[in-house]
Amino acid sequence: MIRIKDLTVKNFMSVGNQTQAVNFNQDKLTLVLGENLDQGGDDSGSRNGTGKTTIINALSYALYGTALTNIKRNNLINKTNSKGMVVSLDFEKDGNQYRIERGRSPTFFKFFINNQEQIEDESQGDSRKTQEYLNDLLGMSHDMFKHIVALNTYSEPFLSMRTNDQRAIIEQLLGITILSEKADNLKEQIRNTKDAITQETLKIDAINTANSKIETTITSLQSNQKAWLSKRTTDIVKLKDAIDELEHLDIEKELDLHDQLSNWTELNTAITALNKEKSTLDSALLRATKSVEKAEKDIANLDDATCYTCGQELHADKKAEIEQRKAKELTDAMAYQTEVAGKLEEVLKALGEIGDINGKPNTYYETAKEAYEHRQNVDSLKQAWESKQQEEDPYQAQIDELTQSALQEIDWSPVNELTTFKEHQEFLLKLLTNKDSFIRKKIIDQNLAYLNNRLTYYLDRLGLPHQVAFQNDLAVEITQLGQDLDFDNLSRGERNRLILGLSFAFRDVWESLYQNINLLFIDELIDSGMDTAGVEGSLSVLKKMTRERDKNVFLISHKDELVGRVNTILKVVKENGFTSYENDVEVVE
Repeated sequence: MIRIKDLTVKNFMSVGNQTQAVNFNQDKLTLVLGENLDQGGDDSGSRNGTGKTTIINALSYALYGTALTNIKRNNLINKTNSKGMVVSLDFEKDGNQYRIERGRSPTFFKFFINNQEQIEDESQGDSRKTQEYLNDLLGMSHDMFKHIVALNTYSEPFLSMRTNDQRAIIEQLLGITILSEKADNLKEQIRNTKDAITQETLKIDAINTANSKIETTITSLQSNQKAWLSKRTTDIVKLKDAIDELEHLDIEKELDLHDQLSNWTELNTAITALNKEKSTLDSALLRATKSVEKAEKDIANLDDATCYTCGQELHADKKAEIEQRKAKELTDAMAYQTEVAGKLEEVLKALGEIGDINGKPNTYYETAKEAYEHRQNVDSLKQAWESKQQEEDPYQAQIDELTQSALQEIDWSPVNELTTFKEHQEFLLKLLTNKDSFIRKKIIDQNLAYLNNRLTYYLDRLGLPHQVAFQNDLAVEITQLGQDLDFDNLSRGERNRLILGLSFAFRDVWESLYQNINLLFIDELIDSGMDTAGVEGSLSVLKKMTRERDKNVFLISHKDELVGRVNTILKVVKENGFTSYENDVEVVE
Protein backbone atom coordinates (compact mmCIF):
# COMPACT_ATOMS: atom_id res chain seq x y z
CA MET A 1 0.00 0.00 0.00
CA ILE A 2 1.07 3.54 -0.76
CA ARG A 3 0.37 5.76 2.24
CA ILE A 4 0.82 9.47 1.61
CA LYS A 5 1.67 11.07 4.95
CA ASP A 6 2.62 14.73 5.06
CA LEU A 7 2.92 17.59 2.58
CA THR A 8 4.77 20.83 3.37
CA VAL A 9 4.72 23.86 1.10
CA LYS A 10 6.65 27.13 1.08
CA ASN A 11 6.49 29.95 -1.47
CA PHE A 12 4.37 27.74 -3.70
CA MET A 13 1.61 29.53 -5.64
CA SER A 14 -0.41 31.44 -3.03
CA VAL A 15 1.55 30.01 -0.06
CA GLY A 16 4.16 32.48 1.14
CA ASN A 17 7.37 32.27 3.11
CA GLN A 18 5.57 30.74 6.11
CA THR A 19 5.70 26.98 5.59
CA GLN A 20 2.30 25.28 5.51
CA ALA A 21 1.62 21.60 6.09
CA VAL A 22 -1.16 19.12 5.48
CA ASN A 23 -1.46 15.75 7.18
CA PHE A 24 -2.71 13.04 4.80
CA ASN A 25 -2.10 10.14 7.16
CA GLN A 26 -5.66 9.92 8.53
CA ASP A 27 -8.71 7.79 7.76
CA LYS A 28 -11.19 10.63 7.61
CA LEU A 29 -13.51 12.52 5.34
CA THR A 30 -12.14 16.03 5.41
CA LEU A 31 -14.00 19.03 4.08
CA VAL A 32 -11.69 21.68 2.63
CA LEU A 33 -13.27 25.13 2.95
CA GLY A 34 -11.82 28.43 1.87
CA GLU A 35 -11.98 31.79 3.61
CA ASN A 36 -10.69 34.77 1.67
CA LEU A 37 -10.17 37.51 4.24
CA ASP A 38 -8.83 39.77 1.50
CA GLN A 39 -12.36 39.73 0.01
CA GLY A 40 -14.41 40.03 3.14
CA GLY A 41 -14.06 36.62 4.58
CA ASP A 42 -16.61 33.93 5.27
CA ASP A 43 -19.41 36.34 6.07
CA SER A 44 -19.38 37.69 2.56
CA GLY A 45 -19.53 34.23 1.09
CA SER A 46 -16.18 34.62 -0.55
CA ARG A 47 -14.55 31.21 -0.67
CA ASN A 48 -12.81 31.42 -4.06
CA GLY A 49 -9.14 32.11 -4.66
CA THR A 50 -8.01 30.97 -1.25
CA GLY A 51 -5.57 28.28 -2.40
CA LYS A 52 -7.57 25.09 -1.90
CA THR A 53 -6.49 23.62 -5.23
CA THR A 54 -2.93 24.63 -4.36
CA ILE A 55 -2.82 21.55 -2.13
CA ILE A 56 -3.49 19.24 -5.07
CA ASN A 57 -1.06 21.10 -7.33
CA ALA A 58 1.64 20.85 -4.67
CA LEU A 59 0.97 17.11 -4.26
CA SER A 60 1.17 16.67 -8.04
CA TYR A 61 4.36 18.72 -8.24
CA ALA A 62 5.99 16.72 -5.45
CA LEU A 63 5.21 13.37 -7.10
CA TYR A 64 5.61 14.24 -10.77
CA GLY A 65 7.50 17.51 -10.98
CA THR A 66 4.53 19.23 -12.60
CA ALA A 67 1.30 20.82 -11.40
CA LEU A 68 -2.07 19.18 -11.83
CA THR A 69 -3.04 21.94 -14.21
CA ASN A 70 -0.96 23.27 -17.09
CA ILE A 71 1.03 25.77 -15.06
CA LYS A 72 4.66 26.36 -16.02
CA ARG A 73 7.12 25.44 -13.29
CA ASN A 74 8.46 28.95 -12.89
CA ASN A 75 4.89 30.22 -12.48
CA LEU A 76 4.45 27.94 -9.48
CA ILE A 77 6.76 30.20 -7.45
CA ASN A 78 4.95 32.66 -5.22
CA LYS A 79 4.85 35.90 -7.18
CA THR A 80 5.33 38.09 -4.13
CA ASN A 81 8.48 36.44 -2.80
CA SER A 82 9.73 35.19 -6.19
CA LYS A 83 12.16 32.68 -4.73
CA GLY A 84 12.71 29.94 -2.21
CA MET A 85 9.91 27.62 -3.41
CA VAL A 86 10.03 24.35 -1.52
CA VAL A 87 7.62 21.40 -1.66
CA SER A 88 8.23 18.22 0.30
CA LEU A 89 6.22 15.03 0.61
CA ASP A 90 6.55 12.00 2.87
CA PHE A 91 5.04 8.65 1.97
CA GLU A 92 5.38 4.98 2.77
CA LYS A 93 5.32 1.85 0.66
CA ASP A 94 6.00 -1.77 1.59
CA GLY A 95 7.52 -0.75 4.93
CA ASN A 96 9.97 1.74 3.36
CA GLN A 97 9.88 5.43 4.09
CA TYR A 98 10.27 7.89 1.23
CA ARG A 99 10.68 11.63 1.08
CA ILE A 100 10.64 13.96 -1.91
CA GLU A 101 11.96 17.51 -1.83
CA ARG A 102 11.68 19.84 -4.81
CA GLY A 103 12.47 23.48 -5.11
CA ARG A 104 12.79 26.37 -7.55
CA SER A 105 14.92 29.48 -7.26
CA PRO A 106 17.15 27.78 -6.38
CA THR A 107 16.22 24.63 -8.27
CA PHE A 108 16.76 21.22 -6.66
CA PHE A 109 15.31 17.75 -6.51
CA LYS A 110 16.10 15.43 -3.61
CA PHE A 111 14.88 11.92 -2.99
CA PHE A 112 15.28 9.97 0.25
CA ILE A 113 14.73 6.30 1.03
CA ASN A 114 14.66 5.50 4.73
CA ASN A 115 16.31 8.86 5.42
CA GLN A 116 19.15 8.12 2.97
CA GLU A 117 19.47 10.64 0.17
CA GLN A 118 19.65 8.94 -3.20
CA ILE A 119 20.27 11.64 -5.77
CA GLU A 120 20.64 15.37 -5.59
CA ASP A 121 20.71 17.45 -8.73
CA GLU A 122 21.32 21.08 -7.94
CA SER A 123 22.06 22.11 -11.52
CA GLN A 124 18.93 20.87 -13.27
CA GLY A 125 16.49 20.43 -10.45
CA ASP A 126 15.14 17.37 -12.12
CA SER A 127 16.76 14.03 -12.45
CA ARG A 128 15.23 11.94 -15.23
CA LYS A 129 16.43 8.67 -13.76
CA THR A 130 15.16 9.57 -10.29
CA GLN A 131 11.79 10.59 -11.70
CA GLU A 132 11.60 7.34 -13.68
CA TYR A 133 12.35 5.42 -10.50
CA LEU A 134 9.67 7.40 -8.67
CA ASN A 135 7.13 6.71 -11.44
CA ASP A 136 7.91 3.00 -11.24
CA LEU A 137 7.60 3.13 -7.48
CA LEU A 138 4.18 4.77 -7.69
CA GLY A 139 3.11 2.55 -10.58
CA MET A 140 0.83 5.35 -11.69
CA SER A 141 1.14 7.84 -14.53
CA HIS A 142 0.29 11.47 -14.05
CA ASP A 143 -2.83 11.04 -16.19
CA MET A 144 -3.96 8.12 -14.04
CA PHE A 145 -3.24 10.21 -10.95
CA LYS A 146 -5.79 12.78 -12.19
CA HIS A 147 -8.47 10.12 -12.59
CA ILE A 148 -8.12 8.12 -9.38
CA VAL A 149 -6.43 10.38 -6.80
CA ALA A 150 -6.97 14.03 -7.70
CA LEU A 151 -10.46 14.38 -9.14
CA ASN A 152 -11.10 17.93 -10.22
CA THR A 153 -13.05 20.15 -12.55
CA TYR A 154 -9.91 21.43 -14.30
CA SER A 155 -8.78 18.18 -15.90
CA GLU A 156 -10.57 17.01 -19.00
CA PRO A 157 -13.17 14.35 -18.09
CA PHE A 158 -12.33 10.88 -19.29
CA LEU A 159 -15.40 10.68 -21.53
CA SER A 160 -14.53 14.00 -23.17
CA MET A 161 -11.07 12.83 -24.14
CA ARG A 162 -10.13 11.69 -27.61
CA THR A 163 -10.63 8.02 -28.31
CA ASN A 164 -6.90 7.29 -28.41
CA ASP A 165 -6.35 9.09 -25.11
CA GLN A 166 -9.25 7.15 -23.54
CA ARG A 167 -7.78 3.91 -24.81
CA ALA A 168 -4.38 4.79 -23.35
CA ILE A 169 -5.93 5.35 -19.91
CA ILE A 170 -8.02 2.17 -20.06
CA GLU A 171 -5.13 0.05 -21.31
CA GLN A 172 -2.98 1.38 -18.49
CA LEU A 173 -5.77 0.71 -15.97
CA LEU A 174 -6.53 -2.82 -17.17
CA GLY A 175 -2.89 -3.82 -17.20
CA ILE A 176 -2.56 -3.80 -20.96
CA THR A 177 -0.03 -1.00 -20.70
CA ILE A 178 2.05 -3.34 -18.61
CA LEU A 179 2.10 -5.58 -21.62
CA SER A 180 3.30 -2.64 -23.70
CA GLU A 181 5.92 -1.81 -21.08
CA LYS A 182 6.96 -5.44 -20.99
CA ALA A 183 6.95 -5.37 -24.78
CA ASP A 184 9.25 -2.32 -24.69
CA ASN A 185 11.51 -4.11 -22.24
CA LEU A 186 11.37 -7.18 -24.44
CA LYS A 187 12.25 -5.07 -27.49
CA GLU A 188 15.29 -3.80 -25.61
CA GLN A 189 16.16 -7.37 -24.65
CA ILE A 190 15.75 -8.42 -28.29
CA ARG A 191 18.08 -5.60 -29.32
CA ASN A 192 20.57 -6.80 -26.71
CA THR A 193 20.21 -10.37 -27.97
CA LYS A 194 20.73 -9.21 -31.55
CA ASP A 195 23.78 -7.27 -30.40
CA ALA A 196 25.05 -10.41 -28.68
CA ILE A 197 24.43 -12.41 -31.87
CA THR A 198 26.27 -9.74 -33.84
CA GLN A 199 29.17 -9.84 -31.40
CA GLU A 200 29.34 -13.64 -31.54
CA THR A 201 29.09 -13.52 -35.33
CA LEU A 202 31.87 -10.95 -35.44
CA LYS A 203 33.98 -13.25 -33.26
CA ILE A 204 33.30 -16.12 -35.66
CA ASP A 205 34.06 -13.87 -38.64
CA ALA A 206 37.30 -12.85 -36.97
CA ILE A 207 38.17 -16.51 -36.36
CA ASN A 208 37.25 -17.34 -39.97
CA THR A 209 39.42 -14.49 -41.21
CA ALA A 210 42.30 -15.57 -38.99
CA ASN A 211 41.85 -19.21 -39.99
CA SER A 212 41.70 -18.20 -43.65
CA LYS A 213 45.00 -16.34 -43.32
CA ILE A 214 46.53 -19.30 -41.49
CA GLU A 215 45.22 -21.71 -44.12
CA THR A 216 46.69 -19.49 -46.83
CA THR A 217 49.99 -19.58 -44.96
CA ILE A 218 49.74 -23.37 -44.61
CA THR A 219 48.99 -23.72 -48.32
CA SER A 220 51.99 -21.53 -49.14
CA LEU A 221 54.19 -23.55 -46.79
CA GLN A 222 52.94 -26.80 -48.33
CA SER A 223 53.69 -25.46 -51.80
CA ASN A 224 57.19 -24.45 -50.69
CA GLN A 225 57.54 -27.82 -49.00
CA LYS A 226 56.60 -29.62 -52.20
CA ALA A 227 59.13 -27.60 -54.17
CA TRP A 228 61.78 -28.22 -51.51
CA LEU A 229 61.12 -31.97 -51.45
CA SER A 230 61.21 -32.12 -55.25
CA LYS A 231 64.51 -30.23 -55.40
CA ARG A 232 65.95 -32.35 -52.60
CA THR A 233 65.05 -35.53 -54.45
CA THR A 234 66.52 -34.11 -57.66
CA ASP A 235 69.70 -33.03 -55.85
CA ILE A 236 70.10 -36.47 -54.29
CA VAL A 237 69.69 -38.15 -57.66
CA LYS A 238 72.17 -35.76 -59.30
CA LEU A 239 74.71 -36.26 -56.52
CA LYS A 240 74.35 -40.06 -56.76
CA ASP A 241 74.71 -39.96 -60.53
CA ALA A 242 77.80 -37.76 -60.19
CA ILE A 243 79.29 -40.15 -57.62
CA ASP A 244 78.59 -43.14 -59.85
CA GLU A 245 80.08 -41.33 -62.82
CA LEU A 246 83.24 -40.34 -60.95
CA GLU A 247 83.67 -43.77 -59.45
CA HIS A 248 83.62 -45.34 -62.97
CA LEU A 249 86.19 -42.82 -64.25
CA ASP A 250 89.75 -44.22 -65.25
CA ILE A 251 91.72 -41.55 -63.49
CA GLU A 252 95.10 -42.69 -64.96
CA LYS A 253 93.75 -42.40 -68.43
CA GLU A 254 92.22 -39.05 -67.44
CA LEU A 255 95.60 -37.78 -66.30
CA ASP A 256 97.26 -39.03 -69.52
CA LEU A 257 94.56 -37.25 -71.50
CA HIS A 258 95.35 -34.06 -69.61
CA ASP A 259 99.04 -34.44 -70.60
CA GLN A 260 97.95 -34.93 -74.19
CA LEU A 261 95.64 -31.97 -73.87
CA SER A 262 98.48 -29.82 -72.60
CA ASN A 263 100.74 -30.82 -75.55
CA TRP A 264 97.90 -30.42 -78.00
CA THR A 265 97.07 -27.02 -76.60
CA GLU A 266 100.71 -25.95 -76.97
CA LEU A 267 100.93 -27.17 -80.58
CA ASN A 268 97.54 -25.73 -81.44
CA THR A 269 98.68 -22.39 -80.09
CA ALA A 270 101.87 -22.59 -82.24
CA ILE A 271 99.89 -23.59 -85.33
CA THR A 272 97.46 -20.77 -84.75
CA ALA A 273 100.31 -18.26 -84.46
CA LEU A 274 102.10 -19.65 -87.57
CA ASN A 275 98.88 -19.60 -89.59
CA LYS A 276 98.36 -16.02 -88.56
CA GLU A 277 101.90 -15.17 -89.58
CA LYS A 278 101.47 -17.08 -92.84
CA SER A 279 98.37 -15.13 -93.63
CA THR A 280 100.23 -11.88 -92.99
CA LEU A 281 103.23 -13.00 -95.17
CA ASP A 282 100.90 -14.14 -97.95
CA SER A 283 99.42 -10.71 -98.10
CA ALA A 284 102.85 -9.07 -97.94
CA LEU A 285 104.21 -11.32 -100.75
CA LEU A 286 101.25 -10.46 -102.93
CA ARG A 287 101.84 -6.75 -102.43
CA ALA A 288 105.63 -7.17 -103.12
CA THR A 289 104.93 -9.06 -106.34
CA LYS A 290 102.58 -6.35 -107.50
CA SER A 291 105.22 -3.71 -106.72
CA VAL A 292 107.86 -5.59 -108.82
CA GLU A 293 105.46 -5.96 -111.69
CA LYS A 294 104.52 -2.31 -111.62
CA ALA A 295 108.13 -1.17 -111.54
CA GLU A 296 109.01 -3.44 -114.50
CA LYS A 297 106.07 -2.06 -116.47
CA ASP A 298 107.05 1.53 -115.76
CA ILE A 299 110.65 0.84 -116.92
CA ALA A 300 109.37 -0.80 -120.09
CA ASN A 301 107.31 2.31 -120.91
CA LEU A 302 110.49 4.45 -120.67
CA ASP A 303 112.00 2.62 -123.71
CA ASP A 304 109.46 4.38 -125.89
CA ALA A 305 110.51 7.78 -124.44
CA THR A 306 107.07 8.52 -123.26
CA CYS A 307 105.92 9.54 -119.89
CA TYR A 308 104.77 6.56 -117.98
CA THR A 309 102.07 8.78 -116.58
CA CYS A 310 100.69 10.78 -119.50
CA GLY A 311 102.26 8.95 -122.46
CA GLN A 312 103.97 12.01 -123.91
CA GLU A 313 107.55 11.93 -125.23
CA LEU A 314 110.20 12.55 -122.55
CA HIS A 315 113.33 14.72 -122.70
CA ALA A 316 116.58 12.73 -122.59
CA ASP A 317 117.65 14.15 -119.19
CA LYS A 318 114.28 13.61 -117.69
CA LYS A 319 114.17 10.08 -119.04
CA ALA A 320 117.52 9.20 -117.50
CA GLU A 321 116.35 10.55 -114.12
CA ILE A 322 113.18 8.54 -114.19
CA GLU A 323 114.97 5.38 -115.30
CA GLN A 324 117.38 5.69 -112.41
CA ARG A 325 114.51 6.14 -109.90
CA LYS A 326 112.43 3.29 -111.34
CA ALA A 327 115.45 0.96 -111.36
CA LYS A 328 115.90 1.60 -107.65
CA GLU A 329 112.14 0.96 -106.97
CA LEU A 330 112.39 -2.33 -108.85
CA THR A 331 115.52 -3.34 -106.91
CA ASP A 332 113.85 -2.49 -103.57
CA ALA A 333 110.64 -4.31 -104.54
CA MET A 334 112.49 -7.41 -105.59
CA ALA A 335 114.56 -7.40 -102.41
CA TYR A 336 111.40 -7.10 -100.28
CA GLN A 337 109.78 -9.86 -102.34
CA THR A 338 112.73 -12.14 -101.73
CA GLU A 339 112.68 -11.36 -98.00
CA VAL A 340 108.96 -12.10 -97.64
CA ALA A 341 109.23 -15.28 -99.66
CA GLY A 342 112.02 -16.46 -97.36
CA LYS A 343 110.02 -15.84 -94.22
CA LEU A 344 106.97 -17.56 -95.75
CA GLU A 345 109.09 -20.55 -96.54
CA GLU A 346 110.30 -20.70 -92.94
CA VAL A 347 106.69 -20.55 -91.67
CA LEU A 348 105.60 -23.29 -94.07
CA LYS A 349 108.56 -25.35 -92.97
CA ALA A 350 107.58 -24.91 -89.30
CA LEU A 351 103.98 -25.90 -90.04
CA GLY A 352 105.25 -28.93 -91.88
CA GLU A 353 107.41 -29.93 -88.95
CA ILE A 354 104.42 -29.72 -86.58
CA GLY A 355 102.19 -31.67 -88.92
CA ASP A 356 98.63 -32.81 -88.14
CA ILE A 357 97.85 -32.65 -84.38
CA ASN A 358 94.47 -34.37 -84.83
CA GLY A 359 91.46 -33.52 -82.63
CA LYS A 360 91.47 -32.03 -79.14
CA PRO A 361 91.69 -34.71 -76.45
CA ASN A 362 88.35 -35.04 -74.55
CA THR A 363 88.77 -34.91 -70.74
CA TYR A 364 86.20 -35.27 -67.91
CA TYR A 365 87.72 -32.51 -65.80
CA GLU A 366 88.35 -29.03 -67.07
CA THR A 367 91.80 -28.85 -65.59
CA ALA A 368 94.55 -31.25 -64.61
CA LYS A 369 94.35 -29.83 -61.09
CA GLU A 370 90.74 -31.03 -60.86
CA ALA A 371 91.79 -34.42 -62.16
CA TYR A 372 94.49 -34.70 -59.49
CA GLU A 373 91.74 -33.77 -56.94
CA HIS A 374 89.49 -36.58 -58.22
CA ARG A 375 89.40 -38.61 -55.02
CA GLN A 376 88.70 -35.55 -52.95
CA ASN A 377 85.86 -34.68 -55.32
CA VAL A 378 84.36 -38.12 -54.91
CA ASP A 379 84.54 -37.86 -51.11
CA SER A 380 82.99 -34.38 -51.18
CA LEU A 381 80.16 -35.58 -53.37
CA LYS A 382 79.51 -38.53 -51.04
CA GLN A 383 79.43 -36.19 -48.03
CA ALA A 384 77.05 -33.85 -49.87
CA TRP A 385 74.88 -36.81 -50.88
CA GLU A 386 74.67 -38.09 -47.32
CA SER A 387 74.02 -34.58 -45.96
CA LYS A 388 71.27 -34.01 -48.53
CA GLN A 389 69.61 -37.25 -47.51
CA GLN A 390 69.68 -36.25 -43.84
CA GLU A 391 68.29 -32.72 -44.39
CA GLU A 392 65.22 -32.04 -42.24
CA ASP A 393 62.07 -30.64 -43.80
CA PRO A 394 62.13 -26.90 -42.82
CA TYR A 395 58.36 -26.56 -43.43
CA GLN A 396 56.71 -29.53 -41.71
CA ALA A 397 57.17 -28.22 -38.16
CA GLN A 398 55.59 -24.87 -39.13
CA ILE A 399 52.73 -26.64 -40.89
CA ASP A 400 52.11 -28.87 -37.84
CA GLU A 401 52.24 -25.92 -35.45
CA LEU A 402 49.79 -23.85 -37.50
CA THR A 403 47.46 -26.80 -38.08
CA GLN A 404 47.40 -28.03 -34.49
CA SER A 405 47.71 -24.82 -32.49
CA ALA A 406 47.02 -21.74 -34.59
CA LEU A 407 43.83 -22.85 -36.32
CA GLN A 408 40.84 -22.16 -34.05
CA GLU A 409 37.79 -24.35 -33.87
CA ILE A 410 34.59 -22.46 -34.61
CA ASP A 411 31.83 -22.95 -32.02
CA TRP A 412 28.43 -22.04 -33.44
CA SER A 413 26.53 -23.09 -30.32
CA PRO A 414 26.43 -19.55 -28.74
CA VAL A 415 25.02 -18.09 -31.97
CA ASN A 416 22.54 -20.94 -32.32
CA GLU A 417 21.44 -20.61 -28.70
CA LEU A 418 21.11 -16.82 -28.98
CA THR A 419 19.20 -17.16 -32.26
CA THR A 420 16.79 -19.63 -30.67
CA PHE A 421 16.43 -17.32 -27.68
CA LYS A 422 15.75 -14.35 -29.99
CA GLU A 423 13.08 -16.30 -31.82
CA HIS A 424 11.48 -17.09 -28.46
CA GLN A 425 11.65 -13.41 -27.47
CA GLU A 426 10.11 -12.36 -30.78
CA PHE A 427 7.31 -14.90 -30.26
CA LEU A 428 6.63 -13.44 -26.81
CA LEU A 429 6.73 -9.93 -28.26
CA LYS A 430 4.12 -10.92 -30.79
CA LEU A 431 1.93 -12.26 -27.99
CA LEU A 432 2.32 -8.99 -26.09
CA THR A 433 1.73 -6.62 -29.01
CA ASN A 434 -0.73 -8.39 -31.27
CA LYS A 435 -4.22 -7.02 -30.68
CA ASP A 436 -5.68 -10.44 -31.29
CA SER A 437 -3.33 -12.05 -28.80
CA PHE A 438 -5.10 -14.38 -26.35
CA ILE A 439 -3.13 -12.73 -23.52
CA ARG A 440 -4.58 -9.28 -24.26
CA LYS A 441 -8.04 -10.77 -24.70
CA LYS A 442 -7.82 -12.65 -21.42
CA ILE A 443 -6.68 -9.56 -19.52
CA ILE A 444 -9.40 -7.43 -21.08
CA ASP A 445 -12.11 -10.03 -20.47
CA GLN A 446 -11.15 -10.50 -16.83
CA ASN A 447 -10.56 -6.91 -15.84
CA LEU A 448 -13.21 -5.30 -18.02
CA ALA A 449 -15.90 -7.36 -16.35
CA TYR A 450 -14.73 -6.18 -12.93
CA LEU A 451 -14.58 -2.56 -14.14
CA ASN A 452 -18.14 -2.68 -15.48
CA ASN A 453 -19.34 -4.34 -12.28
CA ARG A 454 -17.81 -1.62 -10.08
CA LEU A 455 -19.02 1.12 -12.42
CA THR A 456 -22.59 -0.18 -12.21
CA TYR A 457 -22.29 -0.36 -8.40
CA TYR A 458 -21.12 3.25 -8.02
CA LEU A 459 -23.52 4.74 -10.55
CA ASP A 460 -26.35 3.04 -8.71
CA ARG A 461 -25.12 4.45 -5.37
CA LEU A 462 -24.78 7.92 -6.92
CA GLY A 463 -28.29 7.77 -8.32
CA LEU A 464 -27.44 7.94 -12.05
CA PRO A 465 -30.29 6.28 -14.00
CA HIS A 466 -28.17 5.50 -17.07
CA GLN A 467 -26.47 2.27 -18.00
CA VAL A 468 -22.78 2.77 -18.71
CA ALA A 469 -20.44 -0.03 -19.72
CA PHE A 470 -17.13 -0.56 -21.50
CA GLN A 471 -17.27 -2.76 -24.59
CA ASN A 472 -14.69 -5.35 -25.65
CA ASP A 473 -13.12 -2.78 -27.98
CA LEU A 474 -12.73 -0.54 -24.87
CA ALA A 475 -15.29 1.95 -26.16
CA VAL A 476 -17.84 3.32 -23.66
CA GLU A 477 -21.54 2.84 -24.25
CA ILE A 478 -24.05 5.10 -22.46
CA THR A 479 -27.71 4.14 -22.71
CA GLN A 480 -31.02 5.02 -21.07
CA LEU A 481 -34.18 3.19 -21.77
CA GLY A 482 -32.50 1.53 -24.75
CA GLN A 483 -31.41 4.83 -26.28
CA ASP A 484 -27.70 5.49 -27.00
CA LEU A 485 -26.36 8.71 -25.54
CA ASP A 486 -23.16 10.72 -25.64
CA PHE A 487 -21.47 12.16 -22.62
CA ASP A 488 -22.42 15.64 -23.80
CA ASN A 489 -26.09 14.63 -23.83
CA LEU A 490 -26.03 14.44 -20.03
CA SER A 491 -26.80 17.28 -17.67
CA ARG A 492 -24.05 18.84 -15.59
CA GLY A 493 -25.12 16.97 -12.50
CA GLU A 494 -25.36 13.69 -14.44
CA ARG A 495 -21.93 14.21 -15.92
CA ASN A 496 -20.47 14.82 -12.48
CA ARG A 497 -22.14 11.68 -11.14
CA LEU A 498 -20.67 9.73 -14.07
CA ILE A 499 -17.23 11.30 -13.58
CA LEU A 500 -17.27 10.34 -9.88
CA GLY A 501 -18.60 6.83 -10.51
CA LEU A 502 -16.08 6.24 -13.31
CA SER A 503 -13.21 7.50 -11.15
CA PHE A 504 -14.32 5.33 -8.18
CA ALA A 505 -14.53 2.29 -10.49
CA PHE A 506 -11.14 3.12 -12.01
CA ARG A 507 -9.68 3.34 -8.52
CA ASP A 508 -11.11 -0.06 -7.51
CA VAL A 509 -9.69 -1.73 -10.62
CA TRP A 510 -6.32 -0.04 -10.17
CA GLU A 511 -6.10 -1.06 -6.52
CA SER A 512 -7.18 -4.63 -7.31
CA LEU A 513 -4.42 -4.97 -9.91
CA TYR A 514 -1.63 -2.92 -8.38
CA GLN A 515 -1.77 -1.51 -4.87
CA ASN A 516 -3.91 0.54 -2.53
CA ILE A 517 -3.38 4.23 -1.99
CA ASN A 518 -4.76 6.05 1.01
CA LEU A 519 -5.51 9.44 -0.54
CA LEU A 520 -8.41 10.83 -2.58
CA PHE A 521 -9.14 14.45 -3.55
CA ILE A 522 -12.47 15.58 -4.95
CA ASP A 523 -12.25 19.20 -6.04
CA GLU A 524 -15.67 20.89 -6.41
CA LEU A 525 -17.23 18.04 -8.37
CA ILE A 526 -20.04 17.80 -5.84
CA ASP A 527 -20.62 21.53 -6.07
CA SER A 528 -21.21 21.62 -9.80
CA GLY A 529 -24.84 20.89 -10.57
CA MET A 530 -25.12 18.01 -8.12
CA ASP A 531 -28.58 17.71 -6.59
CA THR A 532 -29.28 16.61 -3.02
CA ALA A 533 -29.60 12.95 -3.96
CA GLY A 534 -26.30 13.10 -5.78
CA VAL A 535 -24.58 14.78 -2.86
CA GLU A 536 -26.00 12.25 -0.42
CA GLY A 537 -24.97 9.34 -2.62
CA SER A 538 -21.48 10.76 -3.01
CA LEU A 539 -21.07 11.32 0.72
CA SER A 540 -22.27 7.78 1.43
CA VAL A 541 -19.64 6.31 -0.93
CA LEU A 542 -16.87 8.52 0.44
CA LYS A 543 -17.68 7.77 4.09
CA LYS A 544 -17.64 4.07 3.32
CA MET A 545 -14.20 4.48 1.75
CA THR A 546 -12.84 6.15 4.88
CA ARG A 547 -14.54 3.71 7.19
CA GLU A 548 -13.96 0.39 5.45
CA ARG A 549 -10.97 0.99 3.18
CA ASP A 550 -8.75 3.26 5.29
CA LYS A 551 -8.96 6.17 2.87
CA ASN A 552 -8.25 9.78 3.69
CA VAL A 553 -10.68 11.74 1.51
CA PHE A 554 -10.42 15.47 0.98
CA LEU A 555 -13.61 17.07 -0.27
CA ILE A 556 -13.03 20.57 -1.62
CA SER A 557 -16.32 22.42 -1.64
CA HIS A 558 -18.13 25.70 -1.18
CA LYS A 559 -21.13 24.00 0.44
CA ASP A 560 -21.36 25.10 4.05
CA GLU A 561 -24.12 22.57 4.61
CA LEU A 562 -21.53 19.82 4.37
CA VAL A 563 -19.82 20.98 7.58
CA GLY A 564 -21.91 18.70 9.76
CA ARG A 565 -21.56 15.72 7.42
CA VAL A 566 -17.78 15.25 7.57
CA ASN A 567 -15.24 14.04 10.11
CA THR A 568 -13.00 17.06 10.07
CA ILE A 569 -12.52 20.41 8.39
CA LEU A 570 -9.41 21.87 6.83
CA LYS A 571 -9.80 25.61 6.55
CA VAL A 572 -7.77 27.37 3.86
CA VAL A 573 -7.40 31.04 4.73
CA LYS A 574 -6.23 33.77 2.36
CA GLU A 575 -4.99 36.89 4.11
CA ASN A 576 -2.72 39.65 2.87
CA GLY A 577 -2.23 37.72 -0.33
CA PHE A 578 -0.92 34.55 1.34
CA THR A 579 -2.58 31.20 2.02
CA SER A 580 -2.44 29.32 5.32
CA TYR A 581 -3.84 25.97 6.36
CA GLU A 582 -5.55 25.67 9.73
CA ASN A 583 -4.80 22.13 10.90
CA ASP A 584 -3.08 20.27 13.66
CA VAL A 585 -0.01 19.17 11.68
CA GLU A 586 3.26 20.20 13.18
CA VAL A 587 5.20 22.34 10.69
CA VAL A 588 8.87 21.56 10.49
CA GLU A 589 10.98 24.20 8.74
